[in-house]
Amino acid sequence: MMPSLSVAISLIALGVSVITAWLTFFRRGRLVMTQPTLVFFGPDGPQFIGKNKIYLRTLIYCTAKRGIVIESLHVTVQRNESKQNFNIWVYGDNGDLKRGSGIFVPQEGITFDHHFLQPADGSNFKFKAGAYRLTVLAKLVGEETPKELMTIKLSISESQELALSSPQTAIFFDWGPDQQNYHPHIRNGMDIDSDMKKLIESFDKIKGKG
Repeated sequence: MMPSLSVAISLIALGVSVITAWLTFFRRGRLVMTQPTLVFFGPDGPQFIGKNKIYLRTLIYCTAKRGIVIESLHVTVQRNESKQNFNIWVYGDNGDLKRGSGIFVPQEGITFDHHFLQPADGSNFKFKAGAYRLTVLAKLVGEETPKELMTIKLSISESQELALSSPQTAIFFDWGPDQQNYHPHIRNGMDIDSDMKKLIESFDKIKGKG
């Protein structure tokens, strides 16, 4: 009786060890991002005078303890039949921005500002009135196809399109957790706060080095 009990206890302990090892070292887990608190559509540069870009801030985390390495991030924007890739990726925090070239995402996650620019050789995508689908995609190391992290639905009204036709003007979408949607507002490059200016100026320095 006692030998059988000892064997059973040993097998249970071995099973727990195997499960723990799998959860800790072998399970890859999933890459997940939280709802961005802010999304920006507008021109690049300290005074909003460059080509249009997209900016957002979010937490990205891994569901497994071993973490995941992101090779690259990009976003696609679709409005009706129009679609544009913003594939130049820059990220950072508190104005310390880096050109995206791979990043390790641990289980506890990382929170950064992410800037996405259009290809330099392409036309300037205009943010016109309509319903938008903004999709964030991550290319993981060792995988062929980018993984869709989130699709965000936004809209621009005709009056906002008219405002965006003015020079140095952008639209900000602030996330409202109570109503579970984004609240847009128009800002002019001459009126943006000093923190955003520092962030954008830092981005321009990084871009100049690239």
